[in-house]
Amino acid sequence: MICGRNFTGEMISRIQAKVNAEPDLSRRQLSRQVCEWLDWRKADGGWKDGSCRKALAGLNRKKVLVLPERRRICTEPAREAPPKVAVAKVTATLGELGEVSVSAVLSRHSPDSKIVRALLQGYHPLGAGRARGAQMRYLVRSSRFGLLGALTFSSGAWALEKRDEHIGWSEAARRQNLQYVVSNDRFLILPTVQVENLASHVLGQVMRQLPDDWEQRYKIRPVLAETYVNSSQYKGTCYTAANWKPVGPSSGRRDGIPKEIFLYPLSPNWRAVLCAEPPRPQLGKTPAMESPTSWAHSEFGRVGFYDNRLKERLYKIAEDFHGCPQGLIPEACGSKARAMGAYRFFENPKVSMNVLLTSHTEATIDRIREHRIVLAPQDTTTLDYTTHPMTQGLGPTGTTRDQSIGLLLHETLALTEEGTPLGVLDAQCWARDPKDKGKRVRRKRLPIEQKESQKWLRSFRKVAEIQKACPNTKLISIGDRESDIYELFQEATRDPNGPGLLVRMNRATRRKVGGILLWDLMAARPVDGTQPLHLPRTPKRQARDTVLDVRFAPVDLKPPKRLKNCPPIRAWAVYVCEQSPPAENPIEWMLLTTVETSCLEQAEQRVQWYARRWGIEVYHRTLKSGCRIQDRQLGTARGLQSCLGVDMVVAWRVCHLMMLAREKPDLPCTVYFTDDEWQALCCYTTKSPLVPKQPPPLDSATRMVGAMGGHFGRKGDGPPGAQTLWRGLQRLDPATKMYIILTTGPPLASGP
Repeated sequence: MICGRNFTGEMISRIQAKVNAEPDLSRRQLSRQVCEWLDWRKADGGWKDGSCRKALAGLNRKKVLVLPERRRICTEPAREAPPKVAVAKVTATLGELGEVSVSAVLSRHSPDSKIVRALLQGYHPLGAGRARGAQMRYLVRSSRFGLLGALTFSSGAWALEKRDEHIGWSEAARRQNLQYVVSNDRFLILPTVQVENLASHVLGQVMRQLPDDWEQRYKIRPVLAETYVNSSQYKGTCYTAANWKPVGPSSGRRDGIPKEIFLYPLSPNWRAVLCAEPPRPQLGKTPAMESPTSWAHSEFGRVGFYDNRLKERLYKIAEDFHGCPQGLIPEACGSKARAMGAYRFFENPKVSMNVLLTSHTEATIDRIREHRIVLAPQDTTTLDYTTHPMTQGLGPTGTTRDQSIGLLLHETLALTEEGTPLGVLDAQCWARDPKDKGKRVRRKRLPIEQKESQKWLRSFRKVAEIQKACPNTKLISIGDRESDIYELFQEATRDPNGPGLLVRMNRATRRKVGGILLWDLMAARPVDGTQPLHLPRTPKRQARDTVLDVRFAPVDLKPPKRLKNCPPIRAWAVYVCEQSPPAENPIEWMLLTTVETSCLEQAEQRVQWYARRWGIEVYHRTLKSGCRIQDRQLGTARGLQSCLGVDMVVAWRVCHLMMLAREKPDLPCTVYFTDDEWQALCCYTTKSPLVPKQPPPLDSATRMVGAMGGHFGRKGDGPPGAQTLWRGLQRLDPATKMYIILTTGPPLASGP
């Protein structure tokens, strides 16, 4: 993103072809052509030629383009000496001046323009300065005494910390709406004029007519004016008297002198105008980075940072975290400088969890489009930071008795039907308000917008947005018993082309169909068929194979009493229970879905979909035990959330390796490992400097990494799990670095 215009690779190739075909083309002519191609116009309809030339020059400096050499088409005439202007000595009251007029100078070449320059050059401490960009100039006259002074205005400063804090706009809003800010660059009342209150009177008059004059010239109506006062020499009394507000000092980077910043609203809704966010790019429309050099570039290359330094820092942090997944930030970064850079990065106000994950979600959408059906389970987990009491912004996560504090994280993961994670679709992280006690007692009276239950609706809406970007893929949102909410089914049935919904029913809701409890109704139905199912190991049960009795039927879900006027919703119930249930934790699921289920095969598919929900629980265990996110030490909860944005992508990458190796073991390992990584892995495993000519299959490479992490690989052991892969990847990282040093560095000196 350069100067607000995204130059794609195709556009850059087109520009370079134009330059190569017409070597005599000037840069001005080229920028005009590019403006026409991009329809890049100013507010008044003219071509944005200057911005385009600046963007092309930036590409030329980065050697992305090779532009023709600069050449002057015309020589600038010598500037004429400013005319001598006669000024009167005036000592009077404001009323004795007669009519005080502030007249706009409409042309840069008019006599009045030369008078403004002469007055400023002769009497203003900073001189006339150099006029650049959009500007307005005014002359102040008295009907009795003639010239009294002059004012000039130009576009607002690109960035001012105190001004920006006072406005409260984001970086994206600032870049879009800075055109509505004007700067009072020069204000001169002639030193020969001694009239009390004249300066504030002139300021009030000019600020009333400035918006109309600026809009007439540039087709943009400003809403805020700014100026700067050297507080070591002046107090800014006239600005204060004219209702300008001081908001703090500037940094003084230009001349080393901090100046007090004054602001003046030109419109009652100035803050709303300036803080209006630009339209968010539609998911699935942002192009991927061309020729990414690492997985971090692939996943984070579309991050919404305008500062490339932040992007480069993000790539390094992601690669460091992936190379040392179980290490804390100083250990993962490898040096004090990089660790401090990571801490500053996570506390940067421009960095947030959502900004980081949006780029990863875009990459996930690319993977989703390769599948016919994609599952999107959502679940909540608790992040306990009780051992970090000094971290600001945490909230209670347990009961009043245990006094635990931390954050709550609600995620939506994309899975294939076989269970391979494709990426994170949505993440919501928040801290509960410690003052909001007793909410459980009154929660039934609260609308869902004021409950934590809204997390399920927000997640479904995000999945629905992604569904629009993937019309050839059917997304299925999956939730556990906590998501058994009538409003969620309402949301799922509004758009027939939206994602499907599959929810495990909560028995406590006591939902009835035809006056009979749904559980009793489905249990009384004859068995429609049986389905074998493998249940993976969880903290509460051992892995086992079982056989389920399957029953299914269409049902009408009636609204609860709090939603009296809502019509019933058509859904399908799939009831499964084990034929020979164990004494503890038997399987008995009542699944409700908005996806039509009219045959046994479809009912079995719905059961299999829900069984894949365990993938998000594995992901959460990987996130906590692999990334050790609960051991991260940052000063604020906001910084922890930003760090989560990186950790979640790193955790997904390991889960993706684990499941992809099981689903497609014959793929070449280069789909995950770089050339240096798999070559270092082979050399480390075989204890030989000879590298295979072809990369090994993904399953073999994954087992090698597992062996580095302590996996025995015996016949009954099965494939390595996520934690074993974590340990193996942590050992592979230094092995890869050493392999690169030995294979790319100078030859080793021979011994004596």
